Amino acid sequence: MPESLPSVLIIDDEPDMCWALEHILKSQTSKMVTVGSGQEGLDTLAEGNIDIVFIDAKLPDMEGLDVASKMRRRVPSLRIILFSGYFYKDEPDVKQALHQGIISDFVSKPFQNKEIMNKLFPSHARG
Repeated sequence: MPESLPSVLIIDDEPDMCWALEHILKSQTSKMVTVGSGQEGLDTLAEGNIDIVFIDAKLPDMEGLDVASKMRRRVPSLRIILFSGYFYKDEPDVKQALHQGIISDFVSKPFQNKEIMNKLFPSHARG
């Protein structure tokens, strides 16, 4: 187990998805914030003390990759995990974002709880 638990921001406009991620991650985080739009996510990041962000690819006000790009410029060390029911890891935009370091990782919906935990603690992931 890591020495200190990370603070997590979840950005998704689907309350059920926020609830599911909160339920999976709650015992493994020091702080968890959920918001429903890209702008709310950017505002929350500006308040500070966020280590990891889970961003839905499709948000009501902007694309998840646009949010990720803005967050990466503000906090270069931030771990950003994009998730989507529309895209897959081999999509050109996702591959490019991974290659450029805009996002740290990607998860397709629907996902397994274990996948989310492995993204939270990638050094502890097991096959």
